[in-house]
Amino acid sequence: MQSNRERAPRVTVRIPPPLRPHAGDQPSLSVTGATVGEVLACLARDYPDLGQRLLTPEGRVRPYVNVFVGEQSMTARGGPESAVADGDVIAIIPAVAGG
Repeated sequence: MQSNRERAPRVTVRIPPPLRPHAGDQPSLSVTGATVGEVLACLARDYPDLGQRLLTPEGRVRPYVNVFVGEQSMTARGGPESAVADGDVIAIIPAVAGG
């Protein structure tokens, strides 16, 4: 019998250059999860330093972090509870500020 994680979709998460040192210097990671939130929680578990930069202590996506599934923002898709499909590409885009 397979566990839920083994049956969950496998997605690719693109890691932006400023966050790569916290993700083993990888430009992308293959992660399983049924929802965007599960994928981010998996990243936080496997890469705690990255997780601290993406999620609040309560597990919410930090306000300055934008998450896209394909070309659609996580927010437009219904938030962290939105489902992902096998082969989806999730991009993490930290906000840029300055003048």
